[in-house]
Amino acid sequence: MTDDLHSRSLTLLGADDVASQLFGHERALIDLAAQAYVTHSRGDSRLPQSEYLRFPGMERERIIPKAGYLGGPHPASGIKWIASFPDNVGLGMARASALIVLNSVKTGRPTTVMEGSLISGQRTAASAALAARLLHQADRIACLGLVGCGPINSETLRFILADARPVDALQLFDLDTARAQAFAAQVREAGFAGPISHATSAERMLAECDLVCFGTSAVVPSVSTLAMCPPGATVLHTSLRDFTPEAVLEADNVVDDVDHVLQANTSLHRAEQQTGRRDFIRATLADVIEGKAVARADDRTVMFNPFGLAALDLAFAEHVARHCRAAGRGLVAPDFLP
Repeated sequence: MTDDLHSRSLTLLGADDVASQLFGHERALIDLAAQAYVTHSRGDSRLPQSEYLRFPGMERERIIPKAGYLGGPHPASGIKWIASFPDNVGLGMARASALIVLNSVKTGRPTTVMEGSLISGQRTAASAALAARLLHQADRIACLGLVGCGPINSETLRFILADARPVDALQLFDLDTARAQAFAAQVREAGFAGPISHATSAERMLAECDLVCFGTSAVVPSVSTLAMCPPGATVLHTSLRDFTPEAVLEADNVVDDVDHVLQANTSLHRAEQQTGRRDFIRATLADVIEGKAVARADDRTVMFNPFGLAALDLAFAEHVARHCRAAGRGLVAPDFLP
């Protein structure tokens, strides 16, 4: 990596390089996510809509390009190319794989290629933890429920715990009970001392937990109501496709970006298609950060629905690249460009 406009070099950052600038910095990354949201909200970004590459006869598999520009104190431009193949889990591989390319905002020339799935997972978790910080206003989390015991909820739990608010108990639910049990063992090994229980359904969890995060690979909604949620409950709908339009319309909906979240058959997109309107979305998280909207407007369950903006990928990737450069990390191909 270099600031020389005429450089022909390209820097490659592998998973270990990327991890070195992410793990152990969770609260700073939550703040970085907030800064990215505000920068985007103020119009200092360009985030084209994402097209989904799908394959014949394969409903769940997809590859998504997320391109963009993000301004602010450390401007960045580039693209994330991320694949989601849920059956990889059964093969002993991660569901998601990705790479990120950063381009110079002055010349457009590529400067850095890095492993992207770690950034994708951690920016998602940081976003969820930020929403929990802002929207779930209790002094402590009585019971944190996790629907889906995969990498996304593992990271989300780590970020929420790192944000220094007490979590009294955990409740887990996964269609694969063995995976839920393994998840519980990992959480206990990582030092969580409170009770850990296993729910029999997502609906049961919604009835018993005050903060619930959905991190599944669902493509068809399965939860049809929020009527069972206790007063003051908050749902982090990270996976975006778990709730029917009827459930969405019951919620006090906060999103990362209105236009982006209303696409690709997300639960909110289905609600818009069914009703012909979008006023069931009350605010963006940036509105709450900047005081343009209150955290909770009434006694309904607040649901945060993040599409996953490239703005966060760019903010995290630029952060990683800049700090790796300072630490002398990465492989440099000095004559990569013609």
